[in-house]
Amino acid sequence: MRDVVIIGSGCAGLTAAIYAARANLKPLVIEGVETGGQLSLTTLVENFPGFPEGIQGPELIEHMKKQAARFGAEFQAGDVAAADLSKRPFTLTVEGKAEQTRILIIASGASARWLGLEGERSLIGKGVSSCATCDGAFFREQRVAVVGGGDTAMEEAMFLTRFASQVDVIHRRDQFRASKIMVDRAHQNEKIHFVMNTVVEEIQDPSRGEVTGVKLRNVQTKEITQEAVSAVFVAIGHVPNTSLFRGQLDMDADGYLITRQGAGTKVPGVFACGDVQDRVFRQAVTAAGSGCMAAMEAERFLESEAHSAQ
Repeated sequence: MRDVVIIGSGCAGLTAAIYAARANLKPLVIEGVETGGQLSLTTLVENFPGFPEGIQGPELIEHMKKQAARFGAEFQAGDVAAADLSKRPFTLTVEGKAEQTRILIIASGASARWLGLEGERSLIGKGVSSCATCDGAFFREQRVAVVGGGDTAMEEAMFLTRFASQVDVIHRRDQFRASKIMVDRAHQNEKIHFVMNTVVEEIQDPSRGEVTGVKLRNVQTKEITQEAVSAVFVAIGHVPNTSLFRGQLDMDADGYLITRQGAGTKVPGVFACGDVQDRVFRQAVTAAGSGCMAAMEAERFLESEAHSAQ
């Protein structure tokens, strides 16, 4: 029987582990398929407080993991295949084995939707990104591309105009899904150019280890064009890793967990933090903050149970 099990080993999960371990709750962290979360795919992180020169994403995750382990957190590789939240203790199936816990902290994150192009994954952190706030400042006075047609794509494009010399918004249709006000704002920005009815066929150049351009195809004329850009920001959405909890926890229409009064869910003893419940900010520092909240709420929950049992 565990007091606390944390699903996920990104910023939120590891911060929760640090706080839970310091409270002597001996948390078990199930690391998941993407160990370290999205930061493990990031190169230089310049906006996490305390690192004036920046820090590599995987290095930041490793520091946090060592910190949690120092206070007594345990780590288990693998993924959670099933979760029964119908009664306490909660039961998780991890790599074919059952784990029971009094408290569950869900920090399983959200995975960016990618274009699925050959070589795309090898260029993540080297010019391919799903986060303009994280990586836009690396491309000052350079031409960049944003792929997508929703509000997120418009927000990313407008943010990137602070740094880039030109932002090409590439969209496969002739109409945007984004709200009219967002599209109007983007149209008013002289740095933003719209490339409609167009899909990205290829991101170049994996052999050089950096983005040098994109090959585009017009879906109506079939014309192939080549454009030189230094970065491609993929803004076609994220998928929260919540399928395990469908029908057990409240979610919004896109599958993000709904939390109440902090990190609590509708099931007492189950808490959620990080990108699994945050569809707005999706930053390392906000994930860390919510991980802290989840662990502190978990500690208070266990304390109140102990008092009521006396």
